[in-house]
Amino acid sequence: MQSEITRRASFSGLRYSQCWEDADVLLEALDIRPGHVCLSIASAGDNTLAMLARSPSRVTAIDFNPAQIACLELRVAAYAELSRGETLELLGFRDSARRPGLYARCRIRLSPMARRFWDGLPAQIEKGVGSAGRFERYLAMFRTCVLPLAHSRERIARLLQGGSRAERESFYAHEWDTWRWRFLFRGFFSRFMMARLGRHPELFRYVDGDVAGRILARTSHALTVLDPAENPYLQWILTGRCESALPFALRAENFEVIRANLDRLEWQCSSLEQYLDRAEPHSIDRCNLSDVFEYMSEEQFAHTLEQLGRSLRQGARIAYWNLLVPRRRPERMAQTLRPIDALASRLHTRDKGFFYNDFIVEEAA
Repeated sequence: MQSEITRRASFSGLRYSQCWEDADVLLEALDIRPGHVCLSIASAGDNTLAMLARSPSRVTAIDFNPAQIACLELRVAAYAELSRGETLELLGFRDSARRPGLYARCRIRLSPMARRFWDGLPAQIEKGVGSAGRFERYLAMFRTCVLPLAHSRERIARLLQGGSRAERESFYAHEWDTWRWRFLFRGFFSRFMMARLGRHPELFRYVDGDVAGRILARTSHALTVLDPAENPYLQWILTGRCESALPFALRAENFEVIRANLDRLEWQCSSLEQYLDRAEPHSIDRCNLSDVFEYMSEEQFAHTLEQLGRSLRQGARIAYWNLLVPRRRPERMAQTLRPIDALASRLHTRDKGFFYNDFIVEEAA
């Protein structure tokens, strides 16, 4: 079955060159064990690679967008060919004057499709692969054109120093949360601006209510309840770098085990619906589903979840995020999937990918 969203719009360009979902939260939710068979939405590849750190038997990554598969392929090639430091340079997490040469070393491992894709983006490779996506360019516009109108570099640096929760809350209340900050933030992260510059307009089809207000509330949580000094996603948004923290897959303690398990990863250009049409019953143990369900109607979501339920083994776990559209198991599937709400709520509270409104963990009965 073709994905509902692909019938309404084309998604041929690179939408995301980084994963904006917290892999620490994902891995704790899924509790991947050796021998598990896993399914993952590819996106930019970071969280799919992070799953390899738990040594599953197999991880299958899928994405209906060939550009996202090319993004995953380049990351896999970097883990295979480069050192960790060189990978950080190629992705743009560290300064570098040699990214074209690093790409050339990875290029030999790419499929013809991925090679053609990245060969056509020399300027993006020069700047760092992690900044090449449409969403990352949108965030860069916020960082360079909007944020300086609200806060100085010195104030941003002070925010990112973190501190105790009491210190963070005081700093936010007295120095950060100004009328100018709220006005500029709400304007830039409005439905209109996000649909025009950041995300495809069709991704808002099922969104109701105050988009900017919800994102602002989650951002307040990230700047006070969470510690900015430990949040790589926030640091990239505000500075274009990860100053004191990195996503899971790029940390020193995880890089080599991911590299050692690359042979357990496979990928295919496919929608979730198409993949499930072919999947064997009771063949999947763990699923990273990103936020794919909020791009579906309620009817299509329920149908896809039922399809997935038939492919899950008993005790299998699935995890997915809600950004702006509420999606969770319908009551008619109570005998098939049971929510693990206490775990999901606890993890959502400390989710460093802070803009998501909800995090869902469900288990096959």
